[in-house]
Amino acid sequence: METKILVPVDGSDTAGRTLEKIIALKECFPKELTLLHVVDVDKLAYRMIPDFQIEMVRENAGKAGQHVLDSKVAILEEAGFTVDARLDFGPPRQSICKIANDEAFQLMIIGRRESTGEIRDVLFGSVANYVLHNVACPVLLF
Repeated sequence: METKILVPVDGSDTAGRTLEKIIALKECFPKELTLLHVVDVDKLAYRMIPDFQIEMVRENAGKAGQHVLDSKVAILEEAGFTVDARLDFGPPRQSICKIANDEAFQLMIIGRRESTGEIRDVLFGSVANYVLHNVACPVLLF
């Protein structure tokens, strides 16, 4: 049985570098990976958007998220991986952890962002730091 690996991605350079490292080390990983992109619903809750437009904004954010996901899937598939692509809506920190824990992933590979100000964010990135401390599986930080 192959190791079940979750790779959360977004549209950042960090996610791109993470995929590059996975590809560079592809002989170390199984050929099947699960990519997850979470549309941050908290960012959609902008106070100036009328209620009747919230669903349209959510739909457009979902399309943008799917585009990000599709571009990352294409990169991995070109390198020979089989990818299960997942799009989710919610706060990224909690959504990533919930999926990883509820679906018994055995490893998570996540990129760490560079500086955002706080010491822990400088070291790990805010989402990566949260995930590192709230998932049951091992986490590989790139």
